[in-house]
Amino acid sequence: MRPFLGIIGILIAAIAAEFNDQVTAIALVDVRGAFGISYDPETWLNSLYVSAEIVGMGISAWFLTTLTLRRWSMFSIALFCVSSVLIPFSPNIDALYALRLLQGFSEGLIIPLLMATALRALKPKTRMYGLAVYALSASFTAAMAASLAALWTDIVDWRFVFLQAVPLCTVAAVLVWYGDPQDEAHYERFHILDWRGVLLLIVGFGALSTMLYQGDRLDWFNSPLICVLALISAVAVPLFLVNEWFHPVPLIKLQMLGRRNIAYGFIALSMFLIITSSSTNVPLQFLQQVQGYRPLQSFPITLEIALPQLVLLPAVAYLLDFRQVDSRVVSVIGLALILTSCIGSSFVDATWNRDQFFFWQAFQAVGQPLVVMPLLLMATNAVRGAAEAPFAAALINTPRAVAGAIGAWLLALIARWRGALHSDRIVDQIGQQRFLTVQGNGVLHSVPTALLPNGAPRAPGSLQALSTTVQQQVTILTAADTFLILGALTVVLMIIVVLLPVRTLPPRIELAKQAAAA
Repeated sequence: MRPFLGIIGILIAAIAAEFNDQVTAIALVDVRGAFGISYDPETWLNSLYVSAEIVGMGISAWFLTTLTLRRWSMFSIALFCVSSVLIPFSPNIDALYALRLLQGFSEGLIIPLLMATALRALKPKTRMYGLAVYALSASFTAAMAASLAALWTDIVDWRFVFLQAVPLCTVAAVLVWYGDPQDEAHYERFHILDWRGVLLLIVGFGALSTMLYQGDRLDWFNSPLICVLALISAVAVPLFLVNEWFHPVPLIKLQMLGRRNIAYGFIALSMFLIITSSSTNVPLQFLQQVQGYRPLQSFPITLEIALPQLVLLPAVAYLLDFRQVDSRVVSVIGLALILTSCIGSSFVDATWNRDQFFFWQAFQAVGQPLVVMPLLLMATNAVRGAAEAPFAAALINTPRAVAGAIGAWLLALIARWRGALHSDRIVDQIGQQRFLTVQGNGVLHSVPTALLPNGAPRAPGSLQALSTTVQQQVTILTAADTFLILGALTVVLMIIVVLLPVRTLPPRIELAKQAAAA
């Protein structure tokens, strides 16, 4: 019972950390207004957070093994709680940046602990349900974030975007202190610390994530800063990988990627999170920019995804516990449902509001657990023994943090690439015809209007209405393109599922076979 309570404690800490990340991203406009900062400084709040999160995930497994699970978990929870509490009271922007760095770093420390604890503490018969607990941090929290953002910004107070961590971290710390075993620390490992790996991780992946987050805003390689960051990441990231391959006690054990199912988990979890987080964010952005929704009005479409996970994840775990069920087939079915959601949502137009998204988001709600549970089953069954659990957690979770930066880069790329194309085409069509009016629902109708020779409307108000309508049309068409691109990524992931992983049985059977073979 006590190990199970320890897992629940780390789960609560992981959910609190994920909530602070996702809720802050959604409520960033309100937070920015409260601090009186402009858009450019705001972009660094997420950029610094993700960079620090990658570093935390990369080093957490090594320090977990060295300092023991209980000590390292308590330290990580305390660091996260303190940094979160202090953010609303930051005296200036520099203090805010520093605290966001600590907050992101502490989340990176916490997330791998959940998988490592589940792999170590749970018996084969109950491991599937422990993986369902871990999956909550990957699917439930991202979808639930909009509901909490609406609660704190529109009903309570924006400060609770950060202060929500206090009760959650308090409960988590008590459960971890009581439930986790007090093992003996191995301080002698500090003599063989992979310090080159730590430095290369900080420099290389910090530069890479910053480049991905800031590249679109700074016009990519027209910016000297982006050029420098690209050069640093191009040198430091390969050096990091080479160093980890040959170091006797690495931060990340890359040799484990030689096992096909672990390689599948390494690739698929990142792609899955990019697809699902983007599929959740695009409807929210559409409703905000086109229909003028506040978080309080738009959160039900993400709540529709979040709440079913509490039932569906254990149900899928139960399903996969049967010998006859092939986890790869379950994954393909789940991806087919997500693909259906993306294709259906791509028909979005100016008449869509929250109600039109409900039907297609239901496919996401059912499809996500059908993908993430088989993924975790296949990846973790390839882990050989408790000693490899921390390395597996670091190997699978570090790309998860990088996926956050890649997802932000992908959405910015689509917005610039497709948005500019649609804007040019709409403006060109307007310039070629002398029949145009603007309706309140954002749809362009070809009816006679009074135009000047240069094509501009006579009334100043009409010019503003025209500009607003064009921007709305660009947003609508770009959202449709985004869903189609996410659908294409889903098809790629389906191909990977078919080609890369091998069949694995439930842990109670597979792990017994491994023990007998050993």
